[in-house]
Amino acid sequence: MSQSWLILSGKGGVGKTMLAASLGMALARKNLKCCCVDADIGLRDLDLLLGMENSVIFDVLDVARKDCKLKYALLQHHELENLSLLPAAQNGTSKDLDSETFQRIVNKLKKKAGYVLIDAPAGLERGVKNLLPAADFNILVTTPDDVAMRNAERVLALLDEKKKPRPMLVVNRLPVERVASGECYSPQTVANTLDVPLLGYIPEDPAVQTALSRHESFMMQDCPASQAVERICRRFLGEYVPLPEITKKRRWFFKK
Repeated sequence: MSQSWLILSGKGGVGKTMLAASLGMALARKNLKCCCVDADIGLRDLDLLLGMENSVIFDVLDVARKDCKLKYALLQHHELENLSLLPAAQNGTSKDLDSETFQRIVNKLKKKAGYVLIDAPAGLERGVKNLLPAADFNILVTTPDDVAMRNAERVLALLDEKKKPRPMLVVNRLPVERVASGECYSPQTVANTLDVPLLGYIPEDPAVQTALSRHESFMMQDCPASQAVERICRRFLGEYVPLPEITKKRRWFFKK
């Protein structure tokens, strides 16, 4: 049965759109039909991360306003035949996409793909609230710092208020060396603090920024970040995959 997943974050810049793009690619590589939906109206980014920015003609608002049919706005990935994208509009606001219309669009997409990944705007604005009814499940993305975690708690409060199920958690941009030295929260500590199940973590990896500057995806490389997303994808599909253990560094104390 097809599923729709809303990918949320409490604040911008934590890697929510990156996860939507890379998880979509990982699912498509497993011969699973996946559609990524950029629902961040006015701030279109998902097409860039998928390398499809030159293919965009119509967008989700064109479909919502019935200026074009869904099939004309839906873009096929140039390398992964099982991956498609419904891009966001660069002009407009969240007020232009009402909840009922978006839900109808997602229901149509669920007839075409097994997984619909919706990249939500950051925060708690009306745009996010309008997307919640269309989602069967949710993924919360945060970085392991107090500011991002505090904002993530507000997202959880909103989900509770709307009686939505608790989300799965992805901790992004994890500085593994600092976690090992005890200077940064571990992924499990973040999950325990937020009281949500941990889907996985993605380590800080320079390959991500390098790929972005080249308008490429780091998923096309064998790097720590792409390996982490592959593990997340396997857990997402219900497979048991243990998290790589982060070994704490011993602190030696020498007496004079």
